[in-house]
Amino acid sequence: MAKPHPEMLDVDGVEVKLTNPDKIYFPQLGADGGRKRDLVEYYRTVATGGPLMTALRDRPTYLQRFPDGVEGDQIYQKHLTKYHPDHVQSTRVVFPSRRTGQAFCPHLPADAVWAANLGTVTFHTWPTVAPDNDHPDQLRLDLDPFGDTTFDDARRVALELLRPLLDELGMTGYPKTSGSRGVHVYVPIQPHWDFIATRRAVIALARELERRAPDRVTSSWWKEERGDRIFIDFNQNARDRSMAAPYSVRQSPNARVSTPLTWDELVDAEPDHFTIATVPELLARRGDPWADLTADRVGIQTLLEMVARDDADGLGDMPYPPSYPKMPGEPPRVQPSKKVAEHWDDEGNRIE
Repeated sequence: MAKPHPEMLDVDGVEVKLTNPDKIYFPQLGADGGRKRDLVEYYRTVATGGPLMTALRDRPTYLQRFPDGVEGDQIYQKHLTKYHPDHVQSTRVVFPSRRTGQAFCPHLPADAVWAANLGTVTFHTWPTVAPDNDHPDQLRLDLDPFGDTTFDDARRVALELLRPLLDELGMTGYPKTSGSRGVHVYVPIQPHWDFIATRRAVIALARELERRAPDRVTSSWWKEERGDRIFIDFNQNARDRSMAAPYSVRQSPNARVSTPLTWDELVDAEPDHFTIATVPELLARRGDPWADLTADRVGIQTLLEMVARDDADGLGDMPYPPSYPKMPGEPPRVQPSKKVAEHWDDEGNRIE
């Protein structure tokens, strides 16, 4: 059987191929909204309408691809493919190993649609704006339910604890559903500090939330210490860590979307309400609540003062993810229950 010719889509004046449009990507939805065509058309709508590109434009972006649908194997792509259309661009990034790479860097709506046709379900962005990919312009608060906690618990922590704390600090938080069980809150900042400083700033925020509600919030990297609490995943702010971009679809049976909300909307939001079928109508009705995010950039000096206070109280850095090189001042990367004190020096290095 001859391979069908691709369809050609006009995406804001740029021609983009659509191949295998009837392949089922979301089996729960089937042909009634779960085809590759539906995914690509969703991205064309939110990209040409503006909100997706507000989130993606000029940011290093990794692609979580499912060429055979969300129940198939995934490809997590950090480097831009060698062969791509002329309109698709890249930006240089430095990994924790100090090696470099060229990451996808969307500029046009056609870029996002091109990536969607490759089977991209989720766009994962860095908190930087190219070409300066060493100084984040966002703090990212990932409120991750752990144990028996749920989205409702994450929502309450965001509304009752995190938002008031940010208000006290003179910072503006922008909430969104994660598209899974958690809540993400982005805080726009001036891009004057490196990843080490911004990660420590988020650790300070996490510790303060934990002090205010130790039975509801944890900053512990070690799962054995978290209990049934909301974990503030501070390592989402480490170099090379990325988060699902606003308006990104997630690997979910019903094509849930990580959706920006107002704080008032978060009060009664339910993750399953936000899908590729419902988000375009929501945007058409009330616009993008994150449209002016960059206008609220502030400094992090107060948070760094909190870091210094924690250091003085003996609360220094926290462990990095296992794949990262050992960082200066980092404590031992070993579960507390397995740590034997005499095997480690004062700087967290294993004694052979």
